[in-house]
Amino acid sequence: MFEIHREHLDWAGRKLTLETGRIARQADGAVFASWGETTVLATVVSAKTPRPGVDFFPLTVDYQEKAFAAGRIPGGYFKREGRPSERETLVSRLIDRPIRPLFPDGYRNDTQVIVTVLSHDLENDPDILAIVATSAALTLSGVPFMGPVGAARVGMINGQLKLNPTIEEMKTSELDLVVAGTGDAVLMVESEAKELSEETMLDAVMTGHRGFQPVIDAIIRLAEKAAKEPRDLVSVDKSEVEKAVAAVAEADLREAYKITAKAERYKAVDAVKAKVAAALTEGEAAKFDKQLVGEVFHDLQAKVVRWNILDTGVRIDGRDVKTVRPILAQVGILPRTHGSALFTRGETQGLVVATLGTGEDEQFVDALEGTYKERFLLHYNFPPYSVGETGRVGSPKRREIGHGKLAWRAIRPMLPTQAEFPYTIRLVSEITESNGSSSMATVCGSSLALMDAGVPLKRPTAGIAMGLILEGDRFAVLSDILGDEDHLGDMDFKVAGTEYGVTSLQMDIKIAGITEEIMKVALAQAKGGRLHILGEMSKALTGARAELGEFAPRIETLKIPTDKIREVIGTGGKVIREIVEKTGAKVNIEDDGTVKVASSDGNSIKAAIAWIKSIASDPEVGMIYDGTVVKTTDFGAFVNFFGAKDGLVHISQLAKARVAKTTDVVKEGDKVKVKLLGFDDRGKVRLSMRVVDQQTGEDIEAKEKAEAKAAAEAQQQQGGE
Repeated sequence: MFEIHREHLDWAGRKLTLETGRIARQADGAVFASWGETTVLATVVSAKTPRPGVDFFPLTVDYQEKAFAAGRIPGGYFKREGRPSERETLVSRLIDRPIRPLFPDGYRNDTQVIVTVLSHDLENDPDILAIVATSAALTLSGVPFMGPVGAARVGMINGQLKLNPTIEEMKTSELDLVVAGTGDAVLMVESEAKELSEETMLDAVMTGHRGFQPVIDAIIRLAEKAAKEPRDLVSVDKSEVEKAVAAVAEADLREAYKITAKAERYKAVDAVKAKVAAALTEGEAAKFDKQLVGEVFHDLQAKVVRWNILDTGVRIDGRDVKTVRPILAQVGILPRTHGSALFTRGETQGLVVATLGTGEDEQFVDALEGTYKERFLLHYNFPPYSVGETGRVGSPKRREIGHGKLAWRAIRPMLPTQAEFPYTIRLVSEITESNGSSSMATVCGSSLALMDAGVPLKRPTAGIAMGLILEGDRFAVLSDILGDEDHLGDMDFKVAGTEYGVTSLQMDIKIAGITEEIMKVALAQAKGGRLHILGEMSKALTGARAELGEFAPRIETLKIPTDKIREVIGTGGKVIREIVEKTGAKVNIEDDGTVKVASSDGNSIKAAIAWIKSIASDPEVGMIYDGTVVKTTDFGAFVNFFGAKDGLVHISQLAKARVAKTTDVVKEGDKVKVKLLGFDDRGKVRLSMRVVDQQTGEDIEAKEKAEAKAAAEAQQQQGGE
């Protein structure tokens, strides 16, 4: 029934198995892959004919994590997997980015990759396995794919680079870098680092590249046994169309790309485009297919821009390859927010707002490894007006989630620990203008907004996007790329970090890969650009403000014995609810006895802390407390002085003079000051009012003793003279 083919490989100390022929046999390509006990199924289906009327490659990648893979039942009301989680979206992008450049130009067949996580051993992260399984499935499918692709994760543990660390090992790693590529070139990098040098990052990329070569070899061996016949790829001869388009448009396009202002340049390019359409695709004189002419026109745009940069070193907006556009950084522009910044770089602008919250605001994340809390949130929004267009506004798209995560990775290593700063932090980046690398503008704006909010960042963080023009042996690396340079170029290489090192690096290649030499140049050039941007940012703020914003909540932390937690919470949460209602402060109690009390009003915090302390701690002998008389008797008064604790002030301890009747001195409801004398034989609390000044709260007894001691010393001194 089954014609099964397998390849086994010992990879980074764990067994990697690639199998085909047993599951999902109706797909064009299907690979059942295991690494350790983590298992994924990758399937590929590509339509037999091109989708009509599209001028792009319609590729969809869907990565799905099934809760059963880790023996869990999904959270939520319906108890079933719903819309893709943020992680699923990010891994879908991680798979898409290295495979997309390896499909031939002009391939327009609907292609769908579905990767399903079927088993998770909580040791080997399925994301790397998903890329490998997808690459194998595509290689076997017969679909025109210039792979295979390999992938690996690189960590840095105890100062040493390590290939494919386990999930547990990654918890102590200073680096989380995923690299993917072919046998001879790198195609994609995604990383988060704790201020590592450019040299270390490059070394990590190349370590990963060398590390996945055995996987590529294993995929090739499997393909030799099980690959389907490659599909016929019909290539269209464009030479006649290219000549015709060039004759009509080349000279005008060159002039259009001399215009440095984006809006005017786009207007001029659109005019040339309309001229080409009128000459070659419209009316009775229509010579060529409209879509084909559009593709050739785009290629001509790329050619004009690219060769002009290589030949002259001058870019579309008149800059040389290393210059960063003018920067203006402003902070505190929104009066009621906790922290805000407006970061403008050329025609790219991000408005970033920081909001501080309490433990109640932490996000619960339902993952295969279990549910965990996240205290740092960064949300990126890209409204259509930012590029002068109309469009639909709704839930975040894959691109918005991906860009937000990149900025999140860049900022996170610089955040204070929870012990240093016990707040939940949310950043929202609204891209108000865009012409090149709004994600890096988000990094810069986020750093400034956090400092404006008073968050003690270790150091400011900035980011820059690098581009590449590669023609044969000639190449140019471009600092701070424009939108056009991104679309018409070969690379989008984003580097974020501080003055001391890199915190995040993301690279996407549109060609079949780049060499170590090009990456080295790009990293060095990015460092210079990043330091320049940090200098411009410092004109607005150099470090965190000394105090939190006026409207930010204040959080005080205290520790109570774990055996007192139940008392503070009360039956069914009765006590803690009362504390919150009466004081107006938010109270969060953790399992280790850490209590966080938050409010924008300092008096609320003090009242709540005093209440909690009165429940969770015991009164100290010799200390003076504020109390309320709750009952009077013939022999004295009962005073509530320490939360729920009562004690007796004996009639002899009510006042200095002799008291005939308790009510002569105090009545129920009176506010008094009492000193704790101790406990009697039966454990009852003994209090005194007579030794406390009821006006000032001063200990009279201690004052008299101190005065007597001072008088005695003075007398002794006189006698000695």
